[in-house]
Amino acid sequence: MMRGPASATAAPPRLLRVVGLPGLTAIAVNGVIGSGIFVLPATVAALLGPASPVAYLLAALVAALVVACFAEAGSLFDRTGGPYLYAREAFGPFVGFQVGWAFFMSRLAAGAAIANAFAAYLGYLWPAVAGGTGRVAAITALLAALAAINVAGVRYAGWTVNVLTVAKLVPLLLFIAVGLLHADPSRYALFARPGSAGLRQASLLLIFAFGGFENASVPGEESKDPRRHLPVALLAAIGLTAVLYVLIQIVALGTLPGLAGDPTPLASAARNFLGPAGALAIALGAVVSTAGSSSALALVGPRILYALADGGQLPMALARVHTRRRTPYASIVVFAVLAWAAALLGDFARLAAVSALARLVFSAVTCLAVPVLRRKMPEAERRFRVPGGAFVPVVAAGLCVWLLTGIHLEQAAAGAAALAGGLLLYLVFGRVR
Repeated sequence: MMRGPASATAAPPRLLRVVGLPGLTAIAVNGVIGSGIFVLPATVAALLGPASPVAYLLAALVAALVVACFAEAGSLFDRTGGPYLYAREAFGPFVGFQVGWAFFMSRLAAGAAIANAFAAYLGYLWPAVAGGTGRVAAITALLAALAAINVAGVRYAGWTVNVLTVAKLVPLLLFIAVGLLHADPSRYALFARPGSAGLRQASLLLIFAFGGFENASVPGEESKDPRRHLPVALLAAIGLTAVLYVLIQIVALGTLPGLAGDPTPLASAARNFLGPAGALAIALGAVVSTAGSSSALALVGPRILYALADGGQLPMALARVHTRRRTPYASIVVFAVLAWAAALLGDFARLAAVSALARLVFSAVTCLAVPVLRRKMPEAERRFRVPGGAFVPVVAAGLCVWLLTGIHLEQAAAGAAALAGGLLLYLVFGRVR
């Protein structure tokens, strides 16, 4: 029997809207709370000593300015793309592609770096996977499992992110709840004025540690009500993270006299007031935390490839959606393979530098896009609006540029090379198209 015209012109499958407010919040929190908080307390204490909790508060305030810009821009759209979408609508396809590529590179580099951190923390508990074929097997198993879950369906991917978010928070909340009872108040100063030189260095590290919230801005077509839910999820995530970070630093300072020189500060502090079982719980928490961050990146990273392809700026094969699973399966597989290769070939420090540089680039452009989108879309409904006119977006963009000046030359070269690859890809694909 011949098919009728309706069958011949059937619309291709699209993504499913199943991610609600709790899921978006979990994606944002999962992106922020990764492996860094398990080592940062020692680094910040070495720079600022007892006044180090103040640096977390200042970094949270600076990060909140950028978060507010993402919240307003995100409240305008219900499509997939996040920073890529905002930049394209505000500044055109060329800038949009460069921002999308920067976002993709930041997710790819972060995914590879965190996969290495996962293997390192797992190796602490199970020495067989600390190096060699064991390390390769651990990274491969993690990325392959997350790719399979994401291909199976966004519901399963969302549940995985939610479960791992809760699992990573439990040991940190235990660390805080018990540690505050044992912390010596004389070892920390909540209202001290830190030195300016150390404060700048610490703030640079901590603002990077507050990054990752932007993950929640990407899956717009799979969110139930992104215009209403995204601003709430972003602001809630940054507020929750700020409170956790400050309390963790207080406990670490108050319970570990040699904090500044300890390579595993949270595990060592937990050992002091919870015994060996506490140190084991924190080590397990680090493994779960890195797995959780990887799960969020495995969900978000492919969606950027999908958005670029759906916008006609990458091969359309990357925009294919599984007819039954309703997931961008081609982009998921490509992202997983690239992250696996980068994790095995790259070192943690260089991957982290690429991610940091790319993050500052797309964050600055998103902030600048806010006043432009106000002018281009004056009638659009905004569920959230940054107060103060253009002042906050411009200041937030300026802070991103200021942070770029603190990146070392070698780090800048690695990040610039990754971004230059995007420019070449844009020129080549544009010519082929």
